[in-house]
Parts: sequence; structure tokens; C-alpha cells
Amino acid sequence: MREVSRSKSQTSYTSLCAACKIQKKKCSQKCVLAPYFPHTNPQKFLLVHKVFGNGHVTKLLQDLPAEKRGDAVSSMVYEASQRIRDPVHGCLGIINDLQNKVAELQSQLASTQAELANVSLQLAYNHKGSDPNYVPARHKKE
Repeated sequence: MREVSRSKSQTSYTSLCAACKIQKKKCSQKCVLAPYFPHTNPQKFLLVHKVFGNGHVTKLLQDLPAEKRGDAVSSMVYEASQRIRDPVHGCLGIINDLQNKVAELQSQLASTQAELANVSLQLAYNHKGSDPNYVPARHKKE
């Protein structure tokens, strides 16, 4: 902690936020970054700063209502970490991978359901012999 003087009669104690500490600025009571980038976790700010820049982060947070800022910072930290990991695609690469997996699983499910329907019909046919009028209860039209 460091001592900050506002006037000769008024003194308060505050710690630098990671953003101000890294940029070697004075951290004011009104610092919009302080609640989200504590001095104990400078890597969090460095990551976001490297991808988005201090000005963009500050402006974005100032333009948001206070109750949405925490979520915005979490999103920026995640996006920045993915952008560092995959500079070309970032989060979009993960989204595309997941969408491809979902499509593959949906295809496998449809194939398995069709196979199950065929096996069910074969069992029903074998059970009732060659009666062409027999329709399993699940497949009867009402």
C-alpha cells in the first residue's frame, strides 16, 4: 500500500491497480480499471493490454453500466488469451471447432437412430413372421 495525499488535511491509503502500476501512472479513486485488474494479478492486465490496448479497455468499461463491467472484463481476458494462443482465429477458432463437433455428433445420432429403426423393424418382422399387415405398435399411424 502507498499513501496518497489529496490535500494537506485529507489522506487515504490505496494500492495501485495492475494497469496503473504497469503504466507507471497514479491510480486514482476513480480508476475504472482498479476493481478488475488488482495489483496482485498484473498478468491479467498485461494480457488484455497486449491484445486490446489500454485506451480501448478503459473506453469500453467507461461506456458500460457498472453491473456489466465484470462480465466484459472476463470476456476480454478470455478473448485475449485465445488470441495469444491462436493469433489468426482467436475465440472464433474454438467456436468453429465446437460447431463442427456438434454437426458430426448430430450426424452420428441420425445414423444411429436410422440403424435402430431398421433393427426394430427386422425384429418385429422376425417376430411376427412374414405377415405383411403387421406394424409394430410404435410405428402404427393413428
